[in-house]
Amino acid sequence: MNRLLKMLHGKTPAIGVIATIPGVQTARILAQSLDFIIIDLEHGPIDLNMAHAMVLATSGTSCTPLVRIADNQPWLAKAPMDCGAMGINFPMINSAADAKRAVSSVRYPPKGERQWGPFHAPFAWGKSMPDYMAVADDNMICMITIEHADAVARIDEIMAVPGIDIAVIGPGDLATSIGKHGRADDPEAVALMQRAEAAILKSGVPIGGAARTVEQANAMIDRGYGLVAVGFDWMLLQRGIAASIDGIKRR
Repeated sequence: MNRLLKMLHGKTPAIGVIATIPGVQTARILAQSLDFIIIDLEHGPIDLNMAHAMVLATSGTSCTPLVRIADNQPWLAKAPMDCGAMGINFPMINSAADAKRAVSSVRYPPKGERQWGPFHAPFAWGKSMPDYMAVADDNMICMITIEHADAVARIDEIMAVPGIDIAVIGPGDLATSIGKHGRADDPEAVALMQRAEAAILKSGVPIGGAARTVEQANAMIDRGYGLVAVGFDWMLLQRGIAASIDGIKRR
């Protein structure tokens, strides 16, 4: 059911975007071209009602809708899943305990501690309630984010936690955690990212990250990345505008 999971298991690189602009139309345009969309409830102005609408905007496409929540809390993951999200992106996973909490949040007992109440998810998934319950655990993605120096120090114990579907590296926050604000290319930050990358690849859990250029995306895929976000929606819009007006005469 979850095409993104199939791609990850089949080692087919998935290309997507992080969505911060609230809008059904924007989500639909992105969904028509990409394998996944991460709807951002952590940093942008998108609220839960709009996130639900944006999840539904992916219906009828091959795009998998995920939601990034603001904190690693089960109650924050619950509503997006019940609205139809096919995965949750958990921020700031800094320990094995954090990872276990994330894994538990996306699966029903006895596998986890997700509470029952998927009143709208079956409609989004095109399933009856019984059929949704039968497939929800196996099709819900638990995506964790490694974005702090403390996480890198404990990366092996984090990646040993069963049930993680994909681990992504957040270079911005990783650099910020060592006082290198906005300097993800700082040698110290790069060294942390490389250490995290090596450990995730070694664990066998699919790895994901963000690329600023096509060349960077291809290099990441060559290193074994299964999921690559080509930036934020606003970034793609900004680039498109710049490319469209480049060379136009102005007087």
